[in-house]
Formats: sequence, structure tokens, C-alpha cells
Amino acid sequence: MKVIGRLFGILALIGMFLGMFPFLGWLNWFNIPLAIIGLLLSIVGKSRGGIIICTIAIFFGLFRLLLGGGIF
Repeated sequence: MKVIGRLFGILALIGMFLGMFPFLGWLNWFNIPLAIIGLLLSIVGKSRGGIIICTIAIFFGLFRLLLGGGIF
């Protein structure tokens, strides 16, 4: 569980960075659920690093969606 949760968090972070570019903000609609699943798996696996990575991906993804309205 630790490895899968951290892997989902890393994938969500990569997608979140791509979602910061103009016209790619829609990627966060896929990254946030991925990060939430990774967060749940990290909590079950008690992976502190995975929890931090997934939480960062969720907050920045939500922030980006709020800025661009979820499309841009």
C-alpha cells in the first residue's frame, strides 16, 4: 500500500505540474481523484511521504481549478 499510494501521489504531482500550463488545467479533474485515492492508500499503508505528496497535489490542483474555472 505504501508504494502504490506514493506512486499515485507522484503521478498526480506530475499531472498537477502539467495542469499549471495554459489550456491544460482540465488535467486536474483527473489528478485530484488520483491523489485522493493515493491519499487513502497512503493512510492505510501509513506512508508519511505519500500522505504529504498527495495532500500537496490535491491542494494545488484545487487551487488551479479555482483560478481557471476548471477549463483553462
